[in-house]
Amino acid sequence: MPEPSHERHRDHLVSMTPEEGLQRFLEQRKPSVAKSTYQNNRTTLEQFVGWLHDQEVDDLNDLTGRMLADYVHHRRQKVKPISLQKELSAIRVALEYWADLDAVEPGLRERVHAPEVVDGAEARDVKVDDETAEEILDYLERYHRATRDHVVLELWWHTGLRLGGTRALDVDDLRPEDEALAVKHRPQTETPLKNKQSGERWVWLGERLFDLVEEYIEVHRIDVTDEHGREPLFTTRQGRVSDSTLRDISYRWTQPCRWSECPHDREQESCEAYGAPNTPSKCPSAKSPHGWRRGSITDHLARGVSPEVVSERANVSLEVLYRHYDARQPDEKMAVRREHLEKK
Repeated sequence: MPEPSHERHRDHLVSMTPEEGLQRFLEQRKPSVAKSTYQNNRTTLEQFVGWLHDQEVDDLNDLTGRMLADYVHHRRQKVKPISLQKELSAIRVALEYWADLDAVEPGLRERVHAPEVVDGAEARDVKVDDETAEEILDYLERYHRATRDHVVLELWWHTGLRLGGTRALDVDDLRPEDEALAVKHRPQTETPLKNKQSGERWVWLGERLFDLVEEYIEVHRIDVTDEHGREPLFTTRQGRVSDSTLRDISYRWTQPCRWSECPHDREQESCEAYGAPNTPSKCPSAKSPHGWRRGSITDHLARGVSPEVVSERANVSLEVLYRHYDARQPDEKMAVRREHLEKK
């Protein structure tokens, strides 16, 4: 007769205590992540298991979406939204692992909803600088011209588009007469904008960038429609590009070894951040899409584009722009003011 902790429960699930689930997850996680990540995951999951005990949950089989929502509410009272997002990311990974062990319902990780954070808060300390952006874009222009990755990064650098706005674009959103893109809020077909209707706008690209987008469509775009019959601008063989694929583009191409030399004294053959899918984010130099957005906004301001124009172009309030995105140093800000004053 099998031990009680492994008896069949709810047809396809196998009974497992939170402690056993925690131990199994940590054992599986330890060899594949950095020590700091492992310690953070351990702390997060121990807090979660402790909360489950307070709720008298002694079997992971009993976890529900409502319980997870209650836990999110519980943690929101204790930590900042950005910290909570990181905690919930670890919990999602654990839930996916537990689902593979038949300890929780498959897909339960998708029912963990993180709170929204103030626009730009995640980007506070992340920025792609102009020199790095130019090196990456020059390399892509030379060796991967008009590919999906090249066009995505060109758009992020020259327009400051958010990840969600990039994913939402359709081929029909091109405006050839104006060399522009129309950014639209379409929540009914699963491409909402962060600021909803107020995020809708036309974004001017200029002749060079608009031609590059058209070249991508003609040469490299995978010709598919999504499940709603729309023609996404950025695609995979499965349909519209996913958020994770867009993040991976950013992480991968901000790895210096992709276009120059590694500054971290690593060899590609043994580097944990090179080669395997979904690992570029482990590179110390890798930047998220927020880094491109913040770098783009900073670069616009440094070139003397007025904050009001940048605010409308990037769909960010002036208050948030100054607080979270303007990464210029005091002397850089003065140089822009001086240039304007000298023209008077």
